[in-house]
Amino acid sequence: MGHRRPRLLRPPGLSLPVSRRSFLRGTSAGALTLAGGGLLAGCGVEGAAQTEASCDSDDLSSDEQEVVWSNWPAYIDPIQQADSTLGAFMDRTGIAVEYTDDVNDNNDFYAKVRNQLGACDSTGRDMFTLTDWMAAKMIGLGWLQKLDKSNLPNFEQNLIQNLRSPSWDPEREYSVPWQSGLTGIAYNSDMVSEVGSFEDLITRSELKGKITLLSEMQDTMIFMLLLVGADPEDFSDDDWGQALDRLTEVKESGQIRQFTGNEYRQDLAQGNIAACEAWSGDVIQLQFDNPAIKFVAPEEGLALWSDNSLVPNKATHKANAEKLMDYYYDPRVAAELVAWVNYICPVEGAQQEMEKIDPSLVDNVLIFPDDQLLSQTWDFMALTPEQEAQYQEDFTQVIGA
Repeated sequence: MGHRRPRLLRPPGLSLPVSRRSFLRGTSAGALTLAGGGLLAGCGVEGAAQTEASCDSDDLSSDEQEVVWSNWPAYIDPIQQADSTLGAFMDRTGIAVEYTDDVNDNNDFYAKVRNQLGACDSTGRDMFTLTDWMAAKMIGLGWLQKLDKSNLPNFEQNLIQNLRSPSWDPEREYSVPWQSGLTGIAYNSDMVSEVGSFEDLITRSELKGKITLLSEMQDTMIFMLLLVGADPEDFSDDDWGQALDRLTEVKESGQIRQFTGNEYRQDLAQGNIAACEAWSGDVIQLQFDNPAIKFVAPEEGLALWSDNSLVPNKATHKANAEKLMDYYYDPRVAAELVAWVNYICPVEGAQQEMEKIDPSLVDNVLIFPDDQLLSQTWDFMALTPEQEAQYQEDFTQVIGA
């Protein structure tokens, strides 16, 4: 890959506040190991597994001071500002970062890169940030490079204990948590009274056609399993079938306007929907411009997850990417970041640093959760490769993706 000039993008749809104002689990949200399939595609072999021996990567970091990084929208502090965390990294290291926010949904992003990774070709990226279950899937396919811990001293020292040993990457050989978060309910209090449960969300008549659910299978199906009395951390195929039937009924009733990725933020902010299944950090951000938008821990509980930074095969700036990952594990930098993105911070010491940056956030349990909140959270059962494939297919057929 030739030299690239950094392209610094503002996440679309994010209205930034005027000032800087403003749990985690050790197992995955659907931890799994997936052996590759063999579907031939025009650009390569879709879903083909690789190994270190079959897909060797060269690191050009010593000669090329750059990193290409794909992340989710609204997931970093404003990078155009002179005091941005990413700008400070580039000034400090001389490494130019080409930052894009083209991860809107794990499956959509997988579709963008699966042919290249399956064929051991470059994706044009040195790092991308994906949710636990998708990170696990890519590890199982052999599509990621093992990290060099000698380049990650801050990470080794400051990763919070809860996240040190997920079942799908027990030694954190391939993954570095970026942020964690909660999945619950958001609603606009100017449009509707409090939506206190998932049952309310999918049944209240005044919400018909005015709600969205997430297109991420694990996020949405945790709640459907809870609604049929199943344990999302230990359920049977029969439980799954009942939960899927319930989702089908809700969709056919017309209650759901749409299944979405991150784009539900715009609909909620613009009043196109009254309530939705939502991610905690998004809601805190939206509240800066509209305090009527509320986040609720549903009566059924909350889903808990992490997004992880990963280095794909054929990335040519691995050491530079590792320096970038490690930089964000400096507690001061982590606190500056979370003061903007408002998700759960995975860095030990960041809560203390937040006292100096924005004391109003220090006791925010959606950023630094307490034991009471964590006691309300649910994980998603580890799936076999066969279950993962079948459940994803079942879910996709219902939501019409």
